[in-house]
Amino acid sequence: MPVKRAMLEVVRHVESIVDGLSEKQINTMIEAIENAERIFMMGAGRSGMASRAFAMRLVQLGLTAYVIGESVTPAMTEKDLLIAVSGSGETKSIVSAAKIAKGVGSKVLAVTSYPRSRLGRIANIRVEIKGRTKIDIEKDHLKHQIIGTHSTFTPLGTLFEDTVMIFFDGIIAKLMSDLKKDEREMRNRHATLE
Repeated sequence: MPVKRAMLEVVRHVESIVDGLSEKQINTMIEAIENAERIFMMGAGRSGMASRAFAMRLVQLGLTAYVIGESVTPAMTEKDLLIAVSGSGETKSIVSAAKIAKGVGSKVLAVTSYPRSRLGRIANIRVEIKGRTKIDIEKDHLKHQIIGTHSTFTPLGTLFEDTVMIFFDGIIAKLMSDLKKDEREMRNRHATLE
């Protein structure tokens, strides 16, 4: 059944990525978040949705977080952190935002499958999350045509985006521990009107 096969493909991918995550990168990300005055999130498409969900959890932890592109997002300063999410690291709007943020002195943290991408090269901090991205899709399509196999059940950047979402939940768990916040406190900061 395609539904279950697709779900299992995502779960297996996430499991395969967890062991390979760099503890150093994770600790550097946690430290950057804890030391930032404010955290700004940016991602396009489904990566943007994962970014928004992470910003929401950061706010529920009592941190100050914004999403780039919202009308209430203030100007960034050298005390802030931009977390830019792009599987390919080549999304023009994300690369442009990272350049601007770095230009005002903000730290830039890239979450990407390609740490040597344009975004990766701009960033002060890189967290590598392997996943199938638009770059891989082009390579995979040709490969599948040549060897006569079918493409994955998880289209486009699904594996990257789902893995990032789960990774961000892991970061929240660590921040809860570090900041000594519990679920009750987070619930008190949860949106009253949705």
